[in-house]
Formats: sequence, structure tokens, C-alpha cells
Amino acid sequence: MVAVEVVDLRKSYGAVEAVRGISLSVAEGEVFALLGPNGAGKTTTVEILEGFRRRDSGDVSVLGFDPAHGDRKLKEQLGIVLQTSGVDPYLTVAETVDMFRGYYPKPRPRDEVLELVGLTEKADSRVTKLSGGQQRRLDVAIALAGDPRLLFLDEPTTGFDPSARRNAWEVIKGLAGLGKTIFLTSHSMDEVQYLADRVVIIAAGKVVAEGTPDTLAGREKAAAIVRFQMPENAVLPGGLGLVARIDDGIVRLETGDPTRTLYELTSWAVQSDIELGGLEVTRPSLEDVYLEITKNVAGSETKE
Repeated sequence: MVAVEVVDLRKSYGAVEAVRGISLSVAEGEVFALLGPNGAGKTTTVEILEGFRRRDSGDVSVLGFDPAHGDRKLKEQLGIVLQTSGVDPYLTVAETVDMFRGYYPKPRPRDEVLELVGLTEKADSRVTKLSGGQQRRLDVAIALAGDPRLLFLDEPTTGFDPSARRNAWEVIKGLAGLGKTIFLTSHSMDEVQYLADRVVIIAAGKVVAEGTPDTLAGREKAAAIVRFQMPENAVLPGGLGLVARIDDGIVRLETGDPTRTLYELTSWAVQSDIELGGLEVTRPSLEDVYLEITKNVAGSETKE
């Protein structure tokens, strides 16, 4: 089933066309990531889906409802985690979750919500006493209070330290395991790589790429990069058939056949008794692909 369907969505602010014919779909139970630089139309698109902003034209369906109508039955099935939230700092964690549970007809049990986000031991702590990471978990708990089918997460781990970020990712993975549909916006490519089943990139108000994190823009077919450091005075033999770039002693090779390249390279190094320091093989990261795509769009927009 389709949880979110958007066809030719458009929205302008005066003479500025922020969203220029975006179409996308999100399957139920999917972790979907919408990426884009600042000013790409990402926030406008999400706010339209959440029912906070009116579109100019296009068709939008969220869980079978048009969010522009503000239908209560839709709102009862949504959970939203904004970048910042305002809750009473002097309520306890349990009181806060109970307050939000009271807004829904079929809320999830409080203890289950707290367990899902790892706040069981903080149930009686006041919000003002929570760490930044714990407050962010409380934001997720509030969004889960009504047992939503669809969860919007806007930069869910902003400001987290590495350990807290990993814990939050596992919470989100757990929600996906429960069958929740998750609509994620994030500037962290590591986060998107780890969490998302599918990615759409928008730039200048248009969809410019979509696919899985591993295959976006042909990433899985891109040339591999072999890097290593050679001792001074060592010279790569021309017979390897490799075009190398050397910068401060670091050799960088691009190859479409990394297995063969590594075999030839390491065989030569062993025979020559040469140590290839820091040897590594990588393909373009999701961040590399994202930056290249959005840079190309920005360049074409400037030319127009």
C-alpha cells in the first residue's frame, strides 16, 4: 500500500516558485528520506504533507486523505518530530507522555512508549532535568503517544553526540520494525545511509534523483578509489596499466575493476618488498553523490 502520494506538487511565495512540480511516493512500512540543500523546497513540501501549509496545485494523498482538509482522522494517525519542540519543562516525562496520549482516541500504552525510546528509568524525572539527547527521545515519545501509522522526523539527531546518535538510530530502526512508515529529513548522510530504504533528492524545487542509498545516481557502478601511501623514491610500474594521481605521497587510483587492481598492485608491492601504507578501497559515498547532484543542479540553474 502507498502511505504518501504526491503528483506535480507546486507552491509559490509571491514571484518565488519554491516547489516546482514535485512527484514522489512512499510505501507503507518504508523508511523514506527526503534530502535537499537549504532553499530546495524540502520544508515546504513536508509542511504541505503534514497539513500545515496549503499547496497551489497538484495532488497529495497522505494515508488516503488530503492533508489540506485538516481531517481529524488523518491527524490521529500522524506523529511529528520537529527540530525544536515546546513542552512544559516542569512536568515529568511520564506526565508529558500521558498529556499527549490524552489527545488521541487509541493511544499507545505509556510504558510501551517510554520503553521504545529508552526513557523508562526517566519516567519520574522532570523535563528540565533531561540531557539534550534525552529531550530528543522525549520528542519521539510524544510523536508515538497516539500510536501513529506515519511518523515525520525532521533532523531527529541534530546536536547528538556519536553514542546518542547511534542509540536514536536504533530506536528509529525499531519503529520501522513495528511497521511504522517513517518520513525522514536529514542533513546527515550517515544517518540516511543507515536508516533509509529509499531516498529522493530535491533541488531548486524539483526532484533531481531517487533510489536506494546504495544505488542513487548509479553509485554502485561508480569507479572505486584505491588509496595508499608509498615510500619515498618508490615508483609505480607503468606495466600496471593504472592512471595514478599522487599528492604528498598519497597515491589515488580510479578503477572499474578493484579486485584485479588490488591483485596487480599488491603482487607488485610484495615482489618489490614495498609497504603500501594505509591501503584502502572505497566507492563514492552517499555524501559525495549528494554533493555532486546538487552542485550540478545549482550550476544549471545559474546558467539559466
